[in-house]
Amino acid sequence: MSAALGLYRLQQVDSQIDGIQARQKAIQETLQNDANLRAATQALTAAESESKQASQALKQTEAEVEKQRIKIEQTEASLYGGRVQNPKELQDLQKDIASLKKHLETLEERQLSAMLLSETAENELQATKSKLEQTQANVNEQNHDLSKENEALDKELERLNSERNAIMSDLVVASAVTMYDQIRKQRRGIAVTTISDSACSACGTTLTLSLQQSARSANQLFNCPTCGRILYA
Repeated sequence: MSAALGLYRLQQVDSQIDGIQARQKAIQETLQNDANLRAATQALTAAESESKQASQALKQTEAEVEKQRIKIEQTEASLYGGRVQNPKELQDLQKDIASLKKHLETLEERQLSAMLLSETAENELQATKSKLEQTQANVNEQNHDLSKENEALDKELERLNSERNAIMSDLVVASAVTMYDQIRKQRRGIAVTTISDSACSACGTTLTLSLQQSARSANQLFNCPTCGRILYA
């Protein structure tokens, strides 16, 4: 096997390995950093906080209403209990009751508003809980599929590495492998390319017949005069 053919086969295997490693990296990033799950979790935290605040506000208005009703009951007890006989004091008690009842109406309106807000916040909380559960289920299913894919990629990677080792054992020219590795680093992983329509398929440089003939030589490696990649014809 010529050095050019060996390096071409090596390039094909390495390109597949690069693709698998890139996919596995993307899989790991997805498994570790799921934006949808984070967003759903943050939404639930916000909804829980809002529901808690609304519930506390409702309890406060309920306490204020109850306190006001007790005041009214106590004042009415003084009015109708018979202990107060003075007409002026009785009139003042009546005015106090009227004022207390008017304020009670205001407090009850606040309580109603607080109830509506609390119900709305609770409904939103339940909705965000359901969304988080659904998102978690989707993520679990996705992660299961990704994990299965990753396992399959591991097996394919193992097969390709075995194939790569076999190719490397056939490449007896160490300098050729050194050149290959250097070009791969310089040219984003592509060190060997083919001739297509009388041109370098990587950079598109047109090759003369003489250059194409040189690329077909089994005795030596030939590099594209423009991009420097090894040409395999």
